[in-house]
Amino acid sequence: MSVAHEDRAERAGGKLRSNLALRVASALVMAPLALVVAYLGGWPFAAFWGVAALAILWEWCGMVAALPWPRRAMWIVGGVAYAGLMLAATLVLRGDAVYGFAAFVFLFAVVWMTDIAGYFAGRAFGGPKLAPRVSPKKTWSGAIGGTLVAVLAALLVAMLAGVGTGAAIGALALVLSIASQAGDLLESAFKRRFDAKDASQLIPGHGGVMDRLDGFVTAVIAAALIGLMRGGFDAPARGLLVW
Repeated sequence: MSVAHEDRAERAGGKLRSNLALRVASALVMAPLALVVAYLGGWPFAAFWGVAALAILWEWCGMVAALPWPRRAMWIVGGVAYAGLMLAATLVLRGDAVYGFAAFVFLFAVVWMTDIAGYFAGRAFGGPKLAPRVSPKKTWSGAIGGTLVAVLAALLVAMLAGVGTGAAIGALALVLSIASQAGDLLESAFKRRFDAKDASQLIPGHGGVMDRLDGFVTAVIAAALIGLMRGGFDAPARGLLVW
């Protein structure tokens, strides 16, 4: 390897380590905050996720701003639906006074472990790309590794919450992990459509709120739909967790 190649590789490695450090530092702030807010429920929870929904809509509108008005208006409507469904799903699930907090710990375990384990599994094992035209860095090994760890984490949370660890819980975690990864790919396709690397630079190491919540948005919407189908508006979180 030439000196120039070694220099470029060293700079790339340093940038990767720096970005990873920023991601870890941001996660160490955001994850406990999200858990505390989920525990508190009520207006702090509604305010937190209301601000997140507004941030998502702001980022979405920023990325479509270059379009002529008729097309831009259609995309903005899509952004309102995207952010609005996320907010509605979070409020519906947490509105269950008995199982609302447990549902969010369960959901966070699935989404976060899918993301974290998928990142490290993909880097460790590499292999065929999952969706090269949409997200060139994602691999099948990362997707499978993230899903497996997410299911194990979800089973642990379910056991600690006292809702059982049966096959239904494992299958639920599998579905939500897949939904989370689909949301990640959906946001990647959206950014590629508008030639954006990140939704914004609001979160150091993560880009924007959309970048951080891409998998959560689709997972929480899927979780809320499952909970509503099984528990109705009276007990959606119970419908999600108790099988």
